[in-house]
Amino acid sequence: MDHGAAHSFVAESAPLLGFALLFVLIFRRMGLGATLGYLVAGALVGPQLLGLVGGAESKMGIAEFGIALLLFLVGLELSPSRLWRMKRDIFGFGLLQVALCGIALSVVIGFGANFSLAAALALGLPLALSSTAQVLPMLQSAGRLRTPFGERAFSTLLFQDISIVPLITIIAILSRNPADAQGPPGWLLAIYTVAAITGLVLAGRYLLRPLFRLIGNWGERELFVFAGLFTVVGAAALMQSIGLSTALGAFIAGVMLADSPYRHEIEADIEPFRSILLGLFFLSVGMMLDLTAIAERPVFVLGMAAALIATKTVVITGLAMAFRMPWRQALGLGLLLSQGGEFGFVLFAQAQNALLIAPEAVSIFSAVVTLSMATTPFLMMFTKRFRADAVAVQGEREGPVSDGSNALIIGYGRFGQTVGQMLNAQGIAVTLIDTDIEMIDIAGQFGAKVYYGDGTRIDMLRQAGAGEAQLILFCLDGDKIEPELVEAVHESFPNASIFVRAYDRRALLKLKGGPAAGVVREVLESAIVMARKAMAAVGVDIEEIERTEDLYRRRDRERLRIQHEAGSLTAAREAIIGDPDLDWRPGRRDAPDPLEPKAATGSECG
Repeated sequence: MDHGAAHSFVAESAPLLGFALLFVLIFRRMGLGATLGYLVAGALVGPQLLGLVGGAESKMGIAEFGIALLLFLVGLELSPSRLWRMKRDIFGFGLLQVALCGIALSVVIGFGANFSLAAALALGLPLALSSTAQVLPMLQSAGRLRTPFGERAFSTLLFQDISIVPLITIIAILSRNPADAQGPPGWLLAIYTVAAITGLVLAGRYLLRPLFRLIGNWGERELFVFAGLFTVVGAAALMQSIGLSTALGAFIAGVMLADSPYRHEIEADIEPFRSILLGLFFLSVGMMLDLTAIAERPVFVLGMAAALIATKTVVITGLAMAFRMPWRQALGLGLLLSQGGEFGFVLFAQAQNALLIAPEAVSIFSAVVTLSMATTPFLMMFTKRFRADAVAVQGEREGPVSDGSNALIIGYGRFGQTVGQMLNAQGIAVTLIDTDIEMIDIAGQFGAKVYYGDGTRIDMLRQAGAGEAQLILFCLDGDKIEPELVEAVHESFPNASIFVRAYDRRALLKLKGGPAAGVVREVLESAIVMARKAMAAVGVDIEEIERTEDLYRRRDRERLRIQHEAGSLTAAREAIIGDPDLDWRPGRRDAPDPLEPKAATGSECG
């Protein structure tokens, strides 16, 4: 790179990263996701508006590698056995989605825009694909990727990525470009695909795993980074060399390493590159957005984007319901996958080279795809209440009923599951209540009966049998239980002992002195266990460990008493143990009295 090119790179990077940072922060704050922020930032700094950055096409070439990294990381989460379990959704639901959406959109384009049959297929089939780079991060950030809903969405996206191969073949068959006649026929391309996948599977088992084992023995983290990037680049390059999807190659490489002991290390090393390059991809899409084409035909672009979203939503929702998905979840899946995808840009370019569509059509339909991608966060946000709140009213989720249980557990997450299993071990009958539909579905897969309902409502607790219960345990995440609620529950059900999971010290102090039989800080005991293990690891005698724990617990109880009486979290700061400049360890002759005041350090919120 010469001096001029280096200067241009630095000069362009500052506004590009600056605008990206600003708009991603704004859109994250608004709850619209980072993708829309990247698209808007790219459009602003690109040649269409401010013109601060040029060469979007060259940046897109680099940024597309971010999609390959995304699929590689997703592959790391999927062992071959899990992938086989999802085969019905991948090759059943996914195949029907691409075929039905592609045909429907081709019909809409052919009749609505008066395109020829070949041109309509070259535009409609790519529009059947959704945005993997947008949808997967949305599922991951919402914690829904490993739920039944998330797995079906992912299965569909995976088949869409696989379908790049037959779609490219279809465009090659329809091609009017004489040069394309010299390329390999479709059947030969299919053989290349099977051979490439087989080669990647063998390489993963006999080359990649021994390689990472060797690097792990050396303990060189930098080599893990290089080896991880080499794995993605090598798999993507192999696929690209035979005209296939680079993302598909990266995904297969990830699957081959999914059950290796080095998966988490590889994932941690690759993740920063994925985040940066994926952001650059969406910036490039925003920069390439032809605003002039939109300005010249705004009604057509907006109408076609609306037709795209409506068509895919209707087809996917109906298909999901045919696969026995509840209609609200089916509608959510349809809206989530209603946008066009990043691979549409690639297929549009293929169609243009095949002389099936004009460059103007590529610009307009690229704008349609981008606009549809921008609507997805809004659609999911505006329909969230409609898709979720009426579940109990419609009776699609069974509400809690009085069945003679001795205990009611409200909140069946990580905390509630442990409490419930231990009570069951003593033969204590438990009724479980939660509002998280995905959690209810997952619990059902493990044989647990969790009822849908808001366990902070007195009428709901009464319906669940709180009047006869001996225990009511609030195991909800976060600081959600107020003293007024505990008072109301105690007055309504005086025979039940109430226990509350407190988020932190503040929540505990807020509930202290109330009618609850017990308030437990959610991380206190696990933190003490870790501290004990850490002291044992460095050779501290077991008696010293016991005395240290006893000292901490006595100090902590005394601090809580003083803080409660004073009504202030900052009271009794001198009772905190942990001044690094003072050796307070019990058992030393020169150690001060453990009950003498110490300098305050540490957190007041634990």
